[in-house]
Amino acid sequence: MSHLGESIELTPKDEAIALALASGKSRNAVADECGVTTRTVYRKMLQPAFRERVRQLRVKIVDENAARLSASGAEAIETLGVLLKSPTPPAVRLGAARAIIELGVKLRESVELEERIARLEEARNGQS
Repeated sequence: MSHLGESIELTPKDEAIALALASGKSRNAVADECGVTTRTVYRKMLQPAFRERVRQLRVKIVDENAARLSASGAEAIETLGVLLKSPTPPAVRLGAARAIIELGVKLRESVELEERIARLEEARNGQS
């Protein structure tokens, strides 16, 4: 099995199957899209190296999506701030306030978790 970040070499067809699975498509849809049987898709998922590649691709997709969300974050926060202003109906202001609070808490938790994981990884790598 590969280490985190290590690339796994697959055939172009297997790479297409892995990417389709990582994108969240059903195994039936992947089979149709890639021109293989559903059984083939299930068999591929039994292979540890293939599963690892699907996981790597999912991580990459999530990272790319997070970057796009982050790029839009400032504008979204401004929009929520505008919605908090008085000519906006009270229900909309309440929703905007809740969203700001919830997103702030989630962002802080995410940053703290990421920092904790990094410290744990550093500690583990220091022991190796």
